[in-house]
Amino acid sequence: MSMQHHIRNPIEWGWDHLKQTGHAMEATAHSMHGTWEARDTAPPVVRRIDAADVGDALAQGFKDFAACRTDVVFLCLFYPVAGLIMARLAFDYELLPLIFPLVSGFALIAPLFGVGLYEMSRRREQGTATGWADAFAVARSPAMGSILVLGLLLLALFALWLFAANLIYTLTLGPDEPVSAIAFARDAVTTPSGWTMIVIGIGVGFLFALAAMVISVVSFPMLLDREVGVTTAISTSIRAVLANPGPMAMWGLIVAVGLVVGAIPFLFGLAIVLPVLGHATWHLYRRVVPRG
Repeated sequence: MSMQHHIRNPIEWGWDHLKQTGHAMEATAHSMHGTWEARDTAPPVVRRIDAADVGDALAQGFKDFAACRTDVVFLCLFYPVAGLIMARLAFDYELLPLIFPLVSGFALIAPLFGVGLYEMSRRREQGTATGWADAFAVARSPAMGSILVLGLLLLALFALWLFAANLIYTLTLGPDEPVSAIAFARDAVTTPSGWTMIVIGIGVGFLFALAAMVISVVSFPMLLDREVGVTTAISTSIRAVLANPGPMAMWGLIVAVGLVVGAIPFLFGLAIVLPVLGHATWHLYRRVVPRG
């Protein structure tokens, strides 16, 4: 008996994809149930590392980037473009004082956007061929609900940073809006109030960046790698930082310098810096938390 091939019309094709999207959203909703509870009976072991481990993780990150550079550069071009759009919107809506906090605050939520890169490194580690589409495979992960919850925590931290930055401006150079970008830059670097704004802003920003790193440095990779809840992932990340203050400080400095260097050429350097740091984060996690 011959087999007849049915060519679907656009309505059927759209309906099938709509159903698939609905099933994915339903699975994510189910995965968010109980995301805070630990699923492992014992907390993961945290080992001590040294500067050599940090350097090796960074070297492995470069290797992953070299193996997937076309794919990850394509994916990560989103970040500089999004940053330029945000900066443009800030100009249009007279939010000049928030341009730097917006750009620098990206470091607070970068771990969330690096999840696809962690997945690519995880697949390479398993010897599986990887491409840009594999970064989106994380959407089918059973841990997607926990990842979203942890991501919302970082987004809340980002919102608090913007609120704090705006408050600092209001109490120093504000409350009036700057008349132009040139006038704002001049007041920021040539007046005592501007110096106060810069010093306090850097100090407060450092505290926000430290909080974000402490709770997320190994938590996102762990959620992909193990069946743990958000509480276990965050507590393990905190224990990892407390057990390795020197190496983690070194890692934080590498991330900060990398983001600054990547942001200098109109943010487009981030298309290279971010994938390297993202892949390296996975390998740093592997060194801090041994396989169970």
